Amino acid sequence: MIPLALDPARVPIALAGNGPLAVRRLTQLREGGADPVVYSPEPDGEFAALAGDRLVRALPFTGDLDAVRVLYVMGLEPAVEKALAELARSRGVLVNVEDVIPLCDFHSPSVVRRGDLVLTVSTGGRSPTLASLMRQRLEALFPESWGERLRTIAALRDRLRGEGASMSAVAKETKDLIAREGWLP
Repeated sequence: MIPLALDPARVPIALAGNGPLAVRRLTQLREGGADPVVYSPEPDGEFAALAGDRLVRALPFTGDLDAVRVLYVMGLEPAVEKALAELARSRGVLVNVEDVIPLCDFHSPSVVRRGDLVLTVSTGGRSPTLASLMRQRLEALFPESWGERLRTIAALRDRLRGEGASMSAVAKETKDLIAREGWLP
């Protein structure tokens, strides 16, 4: 596995599916700053409401996939998921079919968000339960206050870089601040 952090402003994302897993994934994508087009021929009420005006009541066609670089698929019939994954892949789209490892080009990690601080855990799709347990541990170790801490660190970095400090000087000052504040054990 090669971990990446995608910028949804630069990488078009779509979701095709229905049901509770689709609701969960769409929520996670939006928490990460994405506003994907959502394809679902017969969405349930909760999913349709969450998708809002981004909902297309059909599965994506070839032309739709040409505008996408990442596709999440879940909650469809297995044969439909497989065909959609193959079609997307033939168009150069990276595909994740929820809980179907052989159809996945990538796996989504378990995520802890603290403002711009993003901590992830991945088991390569082998044990979502372990990833979830580790995420819970990270949530306890890195409380919500880390969002503000990162803003403080970023402000220090911006000030020092604006004053012409070298990267090594910025790193030293950052380490000193973190140690002085006792933010890491």
